[in-house]
Amino acid sequence: MIISDVGLKKLVEQGYLPEGLTIGPSSVDLTLSDSFGWPKPQKAEIILGEPVPHEQVTTDRFVLQPHHFVLASTTEILRVPENMAAYVEGRSSIGRLGLQVQNAGFIDTGFHGQITLELANQSPFPIVLKKGTRICQIVFVQMSEPALKPYAGKYGGQIGATPSRLEADPEFQEN
Repeated sequence: MIISDVGLKKLVEQGYLPEGLTIGPSSVDLTLSDSFGWPKPQKAEIILGEPVPHEQVTTDRFVLQPHHFVLASTTEILRVPENMAAYVEGRSSIGRLGLQVQNAGFIDTGFHGQITLELANQSPFPIVLKKGTRICQIVFVQMSEPALKPYAGKYGGQIGATPSRLEADPEFQEN
């Protein structure tokens, strides 16, 4: 079940979401922070499971070149209640300009922190990304019951555009 504006306002009152957000009928708009990053491998390829260096910048205005990719972050720090999960979607008005906004998809119950976004410029024109722009929307869904083990993973508490931590996954750990 998707949480309506009534329930979203309750999440603000309970401290799961910060005050002052734009709340729609079934989602909350999140804004772009000043944190950006991108992979900067020292090899000619990225090997899954191996650490990849990243370039990071803090700026109020970032120009995303055509057919390029950048990690960004929401300004808002949020928490997902233990009886809910969430997912982030791009805003249609942003997508219609050629900017694909996504995160890895699903946000588990118990997550807390800023949301790292993967932004891809699919247009033939540079796109200027400005701090404070309503960049995406978050949708909360009610779980059938609270999770036995809420999220306690490697991205909990993240602040800013957080690079991949794939190398921390169990299948890449040496025994």
